Amino acid sequence: MNKPELIDFSQERIRVLHYTWIAFFITFFVWFNMAPVATTMLRNLNWLTKEHIKVLAICNVALTIPARIVIGALIDRYGPRIVFSGLMVSMAIPVFFFAFGNSFTQLLISRLILGSIGAGFVVGIKMVANWFPPKMIGRAEGFYAGWGNFGSAWAAMTLPWLAIHFFNDFLGLDGNSWRYALAINGLVSLIYGIWYYFLVTDGPTGKQINKTKKTEPMTVSSYGDLIQYLVWSFPLVGAMGILAWRIGNVRVEGVPLISHTVLMAVYWVLGLIYLAHVIKVLQINLPILKAGVPENEKYHWGSVAALNSTYFANFGAELAVVSMLPMFFETTFTNLTNSAGSLIMTPTLAGLIAASFAFVNLFARPLGGLISDSMSNRKRTMLIYMVGIALGFFGMAQIGKYGPVVDGVQTIIPMFNGIWWLVVSVFITILCSMFVQGAEGATFAVIPMIKRRMTGQIAGMAGAYGNVGAVFYLVLFSLVDSKTFFLAIASGAAISFLICFFMLDEPKNAFAEE
Repeated sequence: MNKPELIDFSQERIRVLHYTWIAFFITFFVWFNMAPVATTMLRNLNWLTKEHIKVLAICNVALTIPARIVIGALIDRYGPRIVFSGLMVSMAIPVFFFAFGNSFTQLLISRLILGSIGAGFVVGIKMVANWFPPKMIGRAEGFYAGWGNFGSAWAAMTLPWLAIHFFNDFLGLDGNSWRYALAINGLVSLIYGIWYYFLVTDGPTGKQINKTKKTEPMTVSSYGDLIQYLVWSFPLVGAMGILAWRIGNVRVEGVPLISHTVLMAVYWVLGLIYLAHVIKVLQINLPILKAGVPENEKYHWGSVAALNSTYFANFGAELAVVSMLPMFFETTFTNLTNSAGSLIMTPTLAGLIAASFAFVNLFARPLGGLISDSMSNRKRTMLIYMVGIALGFFGMAQIGKYGPVVDGVQTIIPMFNGIWWLVVSVFITILCSMFVQGAEGATFAVIPMIKRRMTGQIAGMAGAYGNVGAVFYLVLFSLVDSKTFFLAIASGAAISFLICFFMLDEPKNAFAEE
């Protein structure tokens, strides 16, 4: 009997796949290391406040957007092996600074820099694309991403245990226990980053891996594509402006964290960055377009735009929903009781229900890639998933209905009474999550086929759009009630469906052996 291919370690590509998802797993293990120990930090640092924690949480995603763009370009220039190793090793440094920080400024700067490790996802997309043929790319990318994303859950499960039971109870480090738990976290990244360099190569022996000659903006195939590229680049900078605005509105002891003058300066800098990007894009592309793009170098940029929209609508929605789901279930079902009259919805139960949305990722994302590989048309697969997301979030909007307005705040109460409706609501949530995360797998089953030479850049841009979506949806959530929020996300998926329907091309040789 033949072994299932995913555990056939006699194949080098299978070994590379496992080494690479572990690397991605570690980047998420490191990226989300603060949330599990945040309450411990608050208890042990008398100068740290909840407002500080909010700011640090925002900083944790701030630089991920530009980092994914930069890392995407670096992969295409230097290859994924050296970039992944360098990212893990270099990001261990801000982990150590954060772990042993003694001032808010030190925590802020180190957290801001550490957000760049969220770009690790993009590196593995390129590595897996180098090792697997088109007919297997969906399931391989889905497996890589599904297990890698589990790193954040692993941080939540292990770091508090390390801090409380090992460093505090066993070693007696008391108030410093969380610091050493985070230090271990960084040490794992440092050691595996070095090890990964010696474990893998950029591609199979004898296979030519095309790399760009310089780290520069994407090249396009037509003047229309050039305009699209510039238009779709703007939200990447705009999201940074929204983050700056959000941080600027946070007050610590009554004082804005960022003054109006500094905030205006940030806006000007972001504007200049976008202007510099436009100039660089024109410098690179105009001579190429004037000379004429060879047929074998052309690709459809509309497909890039379509997949940007899908990742905005699926991964962006996932990050936003995971951030609000525990509170949504706890507040919506707050008065639900059992037959004995006891309240059922506790913070622990709400957290477990919310965790189901993320846990589904372990198999839903690989399944999305597998279905994309198995169906005869990858575009059709993507469209089906986007319809599923729209219907899923529309269903989640029906979990609650509008209740009374309390102190100027619109409350949401269950659509129906009884525990049975809670069970149905959890089922709706899990089903919606299956479509959301399956769509993520289907997205990255298409990306490597648009233009192999630029897979890193295309993956980097799409990945960054996932963070743009998260920023947009989280800001929206701060302005509306949860029912309206779910309806807005459903609308976002519907818009992405239309963009994909009109702009996404079925990739050529999508099911070829090589």
